[in-house]
Amino acid sequence: MRGAILVAFLALTCTAAFAAPVVDDRGKAFDGATPARRVVALAPHLAELLFHLGAGAALVGAVRGADHPAAAARAPNVGDAAGIDLERVLALRPDLVLAWGSGNRASDLARLEALGLRVFVNEPRALDDVGRTLRRLGQLTGHARQGEDAALEFETRLAALKAPGGGTVRAFVQIWDRPLMTVSGAHLISQVLNHCGGRNVFAGLPALAGSVSREAVLSARPEAILVLAPPAQARDWIATWSAFEGMNGRAVVALDPDVLTRATPRLLRGVEQVCASIAAMQRASARDNAAAGRP
Repeated sequence: MRGAILVAFLALTCTAAFAAPVVDDRGKAFDGATPARRVVALAPHLAELLFHLGAGAALVGAVRGADHPAAAARAPNVGDAAGIDLERVLALRPDLVLAWGSGNRASDLARLEALGLRVFVNEPRALDDVGRTLRRLGQLTGHARQGEDAALEFETRLAALKAPGGGTVRAFVQIWDRPLMTVSGAHLISQVLNHCGGRNVFAGLPALAGSVSREAVLSARPEAILVLAPPAQARDWIATWSAFEGMNGRAVVALDPDVLTRATPRLLRGVEQVCASIAAMQRASARDNAAAGRP
């Protein structure tokens, strides 16, 4: 009897915890007691997270680029980072809009809220934010248990991906070519780099992303250049660096942007790629030092 009472108490405690207000990355609180049934996702990573939680059936609209899993791409299109079609969003009658703080225009989000829609703003900047977002979206969609399980799995696997030894590798991260663009230390990609034993040579940029010159890159003396682009584009970018003077001793590595720019559990694949690249550079550096008789 006492065991049954304990189980009932724990169940009520968990239910109360899952029904607690959910706070977005602006500090705004949302009621977590009533699950959202019609959701519009204004960023690809937010649409992907819904499916990861088993809440994909609630997705009634998404932005261009929401292509993982394939079912996300079938949701009605409501715009992109350049702007949201507010009338189309309203026509879908969402009871929750998931927005990306730095990926959506603030004016669009303000207008959606002015029209009476609930807008939950997500702004992942650290690796830990993936698990936190999974938990919060789970609560908002009635999938709290799935959110907790998915978050714990992500956190466990991330902890197992430790930075290799052998010193810090100074790296330049290229996300675009013309103009040449990189990310700051506040960007999620930089957090992946740090986790793997690397350091972004442009960590001090004032904005999340910005343009730099090739001369500035070489002056920053990176030991590695990481290019984030699809294969054909990456080959062109690597060829450009190879033909550029002052590249002696610098490794240029292509990485998959699809798994490094979205704050979802697939980010673990990106962490694996970066950690493997950093480890390979450290081994090569150790071999060079040994051959030259350096400690």
